[in-house]
Amino acid sequence: MRPPKHLSPFAKWQGFKQKPQGFCLKPGGEVETFIDRVEVGDIVIIKPGERIPVDGKVMEGYSTVDESMLTGESLPLSKNMGGTVSSATINKSGKLKVEVTRVGRETTISQIIKMVEDAQGTKIPLVEFADRLSQIIIPFVLFLTIITYSAWMMFGEAPNLSVVAIGSAVAVMVLTCPCALTLAPETAFSIGTGEAAKDGILVKNGVVLEYAYKLKHIIFDKTGTLTKGEPEVTDRIPFGSLSEKELLRLAASAETGSEHPLGEAIVNAAKAQSIELFDTQSFQAVTGKGIITEIEGTQVAIGNLSLMKSVTNDDLSKHLGKMQMLEAKSKTVMSVAVDEHIEGMVAVADTVRIEAKEAVKVLHEMGIQVTMLTGDNRSTTSAIAKELGIDRVIAEVLPDDKVNEVKRLQKDKQLVAMVGDGINDAPALAQADIGIAMGTGTDIAAETADVTLISGDLDGVVKAIRLSREAFRIIKQNFIYAFLFNGIGLPSAAFGLSSPVLASLAMAIISLIVVGNSLRLKNVAAKRLFS
Repeated sequence: MRPPKHLSPFAKWQGFKQKPQGFCLKPGGEVETFIDRVEVGDIVIIKPGERIPVDGKVMEGYSTVDESMLTGESLPLSKNMGGTVSSATINKSGKLKVEVTRVGRETTISQIIKMVEDAQGTKIPLVEFADRLSQIIIPFVLFLTIITYSAWMMFGEAPNLSVVAIGSAVAVMVLTCPCALTLAPETAFSIGTGEAAKDGILVKNGVVLEYAYKLKHIIFDKTGTLTKGEPEVTDRIPFGSLSEKELLRLAASAETGSEHPLGEAIVNAAKAQSIELFDTQSFQAVTGKGIITEIEGTQVAIGNLSLMKSVTNDDLSKHLGKMQMLEAKSKTVMSVAVDEHIEGMVAVADTVRIEAKEAVKVLHEMGIQVTMLTGDNRSTTSAIAKELGIDRVIAEVLPDDKVNEVKRLQKDKQLVAMVGDGINDAPALAQADIGIAMGTGTDIAAETADVTLISGDLDGVVKAIRLSREAFRIIKQNFIYAFLFNGIGLPSAAFGLSSPVLASLAMAIISLIVVGNSLRLKNVAAKRLFS
C-alpha cells in the first residue's frame, strides 16, 4: 500500500487523522480508504449525515445536500443522478454514489482557502500614527537636546553655566519624549476593546479603530447573518374545519418519518408547542414532490402542487392565489391533504433575525450604505431586502464574486466592511477593510475576520462602529493634550525655566491625563455604546 500523500487543505481544515475516512467503490466492492488517496475518476460512497470530501458528479442515488456554506442557499438542494456536489457540503438524507471530478487543492473548498490566503497576504494594515510620529520625534529630541546644550554654552550667562546647560538639555529631552503620544492611541484601544469583549465583541487588532469610524459601506451575507440560517414554520392556513394547531399536528405527524429539512422544521414547530403527534402506519417519500403516509387508517399527504394533483380531486386553482402570495415572500409552501381533500397549507422559510431590521435602520442613521451579497436566489433575497430596508442586493454569487464586489467598492475609494458567517464568506471577509464574523458561524470565518461577534447578534455590528467612533474621539483628544503639553513645556525647558525634576513630574502628569481620559471610554462612553 502506497504511503498517504500530504493532506489537502480541506483535510487539514477538518482536522482529519491518519485513519480511513470514507468508502470508495472498487472492483471487489466498497473499500474503506483515506480521503487523500481518492483520485479523479474514483466512485466514492457518501452516506447520510456525512460531509462530502470531494467535488464530483452523482452517479446513483437521491438526497438533499446542505450547500449553505458555499453558496449561501438557505435550504438544502435536491441531488440525483447527473447532479454535481462540492467538497465541504453536507449530505443530509440519502446515500449517494459520486464520481470524483476534483480532489485536494483543486476542490472548491481548497480554492476558497487559497483566496483567503491571497487576500490576507495583500492586505496592508495601517501603521499607527503615533508610531510614525515617534520615529520622527526621537531623532528630533536628540537634535534639540544638543542644540539646547550648545546654545546655553555659547550664549548663556549663568554662574554655573555647564550645570544649567546640562539641566536645560535634560529637561528638553524629558519633556519632548513621545511617551504621551505613544499612550494616546494604545490606552484608548486597550480599554475600548476590553469593554467590547465584555459585550461579546472580539476586536483582533487596531486596524479596526483606524477604519471603522469612517466606514461608509457595509456588505452583509444573508444566510446565517441577516437570517437565522435554518427553516422555520411561518404560516399555518387551514381550509376546512381544522384549527391551525390541528393542521400543524397532522402535518408534523406525517413528517415524523422524513429526513428532509422542511419536514424537520414542521416537526420542530409542533414540538415547540408541545403538540402530541399521531402514530403513522406507513410512509412513502415521493421524490421531488412530498410524502404520503397513513394515520389511524386515513391517508395524509403533504407536498407541492404536483403531489396534490395526483392524490386529490379538488380544484387546486382556488388555492393558487394564497400560495403565490406566500411564495412571493420567499416561503416554501406545502399543501396538506386528508383522504383526497386539501385541508390546509403550511409555509416554511428561513426567517430574518429579530434584531436585523433595527440594525440596518441604525446603520442608515449613521450614514452607512448597506448591501446584501449572497449566493441565494434572487426572489428570496429581494423579499428579505425589502423587509429589512436594505439599499442594494446582489444575489446568486459565488465566493470569488463576493471578493470581486468588495474589490470594486474599494477601487471607488470606499472603506468596506463585510459581515458573514460561512466558509463562502471567508475570502470576502479577508479582502474587506474590516471583516466581521458571526460567532455562531464557521471557524474559518472567525479566523479570517478582524472582529468576531461571539453571540451572533447583529447589534454587535452597530456597537463595533460606535466603539470605533468613540475611541477615535478619545484618541484625538489625547493627541491634542500631548501636543499642547509639548508646545508649552518645550520653550520653558529650553529657556531654563524648568528643571529635570519638574520636567519628569510634568511628563508623569500628562501621561496620567492621557490615561485618565482614556478611562472615560470605560466609565462613561461605554455606557452609551452598550446600553
